[in-house]
Amino acid sequence: QVQLVESGGGLVQPGQSLRLSCAASGIPFRFSAMGWYRQTPGKQRELVATISSDSNTNYGDSVKGRFTISRDNARNTVSLQMNSLKPEDTAVYYCNVKLVRNYWGQGTQVTVSS
Repeated sequence: QVQLVESGGGLVQPGQSLRLSCAASGIPFRFSAMGWYRQTPGKQRELVATISSDSNTNYGDSVKGRFTISRDNARNTVSLQMNSLKPEDTAVYYCNVKLVRNYWGQGTQVTVSS
């Protein structure tokens, strides 16, 4: 069964950094495109970043230049390094994999506030 388990969220001040991790199991990880999305109350889930099986990356416009997605195929993990965080980055962040359908993790809260 597919499991995606996020970790690393928390409360930080503007300008600080956080690193999120997603541990995947039950999927052919090295052949799977992975992604991070985020959602705030009342809004649709939005793309943060994706990484293909051969490590091509794509970023949402609001995070370009500040966030970096990476993958470790040996550990079946995908990470999101978030630098220069802003209050508008506050959201629940979800790990994603698209197989025959979308699978999501349980989400991890990121709060950026002074």
